Amino acid sequence: MQVADFTAYRIRIELLKPIRHASHSRIETESIVVRCRMTDGITGWGEGLPREYVTGETIDTAWDLLRHTDFAGQFAGYIHGLGESLARVQQFRLPSHREDGRECYGNSVRCAIELSLLDAACRVHEVPLSTVVALIPETLPIRKSSPRVRYGAAFTAMSPYSQIMRAIKLRLFRFHQAKVKTGVEGVNDMAQLRRLRQIVGANFDLRIDANEAWSCQTLNSKIKPLLPFGITCVEQPVPHEEIHGLAAFRGQIGVPLMLDESLCSQIDAQRAIDHRTCDLFNIRLSKCGGLVNSLKLSAMAQHAGLGYQLGCQVGETGILSAAGRQFAASIANIRYLEGSYDRFLVRERLTEEDVTFGWGGYAPALTGPGLGISVDEAALKRVTTGTEQFTVAG
Repeated sequence: MQVADFTAYRIRIELLKPIRHASHSRIETESIVVRCRMTDGITGWGEGLPREYVTGETIDTAWDLLRHTDFAGQFAGYIHGLGESLARVQQFRLPSHREDGRECYGNSVRCAIELSLLDAACRVHEVPLSTVVALIPETLPIRKSSPRVRYGAAFTAMSPYSQIMRAIKLRLFRFHQAKVKTGVEGVNDMAQLRRLRQIVGANFDLRIDANEAWSCQTLNSKIKPLLPFGITCVEQPVPHEEIHGLAAFRGQIGVPLMLDESLCSQIDAQRAIDHRTCDLFNIRLSKCGGLVNSLKLSAMAQHAGLGYQLGCQVGETGILSAAGRQFAASIANIRYLEGSYDRFLVRERLTEEDVTFGWGGYAPALTGPGLGISVDEAALKRVTTGTEQFTVAG
């Protein structure tokens, strides 16, 4: 097989409702969708969501990276099978960024390009994207094929009434876990956790995410009052600049610590392991640079005796939801699972199939070729604000 070209779509999609947490508030999402077209006409799709407060990328800088990327030089020639497709995406390089000491700048672009090529290659060979997992040696201890997966829910900053209504729905529809955004200005964290615990019951798994809102100096005073509500984890409680200070709190504050904004690359992961700053990794495909890097981060966590979750970014469409599903259905020991919010979050899902989770958070594995979904190109056209095509084979 040979790559004919890559086409990048700059898209803007309105969210069904505002989403607010301690680091950011948004009413729409701007993303990059990439189509990889083979010379035989088979296409694959990928998606990436630039987030400046996570990896330093904006939609403009991500678009600029695409325009300066050497596609022809890195993807030209015949690609022999899935193994070589995997090798190409691992060798793929974006233009250098001298300030990127964490090697995460451009991860949304890497994710979109990688997924598009692997999706196309898997379609050529008529196998699901999850087949790639068996080609990555590091994943051997954590491989597991599941016919279905189970997602959790989330409580972002919202009115008490909206929070109560969502909690009632989660209990009625038998969900088992949810993340609660804390540290948001004007929100009483104790009050919202007390309210939620009273509705969802004692056995429901509640964890919190501070999105860097606190500091090491205030961490004990912020978390201690929340412990009586049975929280199972606290995610990214302090800014990235303070994460080394978390080593002094790990194992001492009564709840496991998870890194998110500070866990975007293998460099970040190794530093977290070496400095013992967390108990879990929050792995998200776009911020971590794609499926392959995300799989390797899971393997690193497992090897170090840490846990991991598969998270998502606000505004992901069905393309990234499908990629997350492929990951979740082929990897064991995922502590928490987020994503597939499509029908509840974005006005245009971009896929012909509705991949939103169902009753109880359950969703089936996607077993079709590649991502297992079809892109609705009419919907994509409606939300596209710019395109660029990069020729590989004439």
